[in-house]
Amino acid sequence: MQAIKIYKTNKGIVIQRGVEFFLSVESDWDKFINRKDLFKKANDEIKVLKTNNDLSEAITNHLSPPIGGQEIWAAGVTYLRSREARMEESKNAGGGDFYAKVYEADRPELFFKAPAYRTMGHGDVVRIRKDSKWNVPEPELTLFVCSQGTIEGYTVGNDMSSRDIEGENPLYLPQAKSYNGSAAIGPCLYIPGQPIHPDSAIRIEIQRQHDLVFSGEISINRMKRKHEELVEYLFRETSFPNGVYLMTGTGIVPPDHFTLKPGDEIKISIENVGTLVNTVGQ
Repeated sequence: MQAIKIYKTNKGIVIQRGVEFFLSVESDWDKFINRKDLFKKANDEIKVLKTNNDLSEAITNHLSPPIGGQEIWAAGVTYLRSREARMEESKNAGGGDFYAKVYEADRPELFFKAPAYRTMGHGDVVRIRKDSKWNVPEPELTLFVCSQGTIEGYTVGNDMSSRDIEGENPLYLPQAKSYNGSAAIGPCLYIPGQPIHPDSAIRIEIQRQHDLVFSGEISINRMKRKHEELVEYLFRETSFPNGVYLMTGTGIVPPDHFTLKPGDEIKISIENVGTLVNTVGQ
């Protein structure tokens, strides 16, 4: 059965299957997405809905971040490139060994990233901190996990990070990672009938005044940890009544001389899932 995409718009919850668009009868985002076997249940609903291709306009002009009562969490040091970058940026503070150890440890690094009210969507402005001089986007496959702990869908994530703050002291991680406009997800929630293909590529392009200043690509099969492993640790002793989003880490890190500037455009794409575009503000 064909994968579907779910969009949160000011017209309601829009379901896309191929070139067909449907308006869900359900208006509560949390109630609609927080279901085990979401793929089957959404497809069952489509069977009794009428196609309305005018809804494509809502996706273009009235899109909201695909989040309601969910939190966003994130996993760190899940790719070798991320391990190397974290070790390099924190070596002067004596924190390099922490990242080497967590990369090899059984327990992954997991941290709270953002609530819905600090989350940006496709076309929105993400921010760099005024007290930071070294800022990068981190393009990440982001899981949607229902309250029962099963992975039900995927979206594109941008984990904005202040590398100089985290590098100064690993205990500053929350300030480097969690602030207004530091997280973006979208444009939709991608619901396939089976887990996302491990060869799926994550791509990023950063434009500055119409010039390409950085690009990169990596397959999600380069991750050291399994998605289910990250979810299992996240749900230990922690409940998520509306489900949760989990950013799974990045394997694309710009060179150390690069930092974002206000006005930059960040474009992150994941095969089949979609493309998330944000502009940088301060």
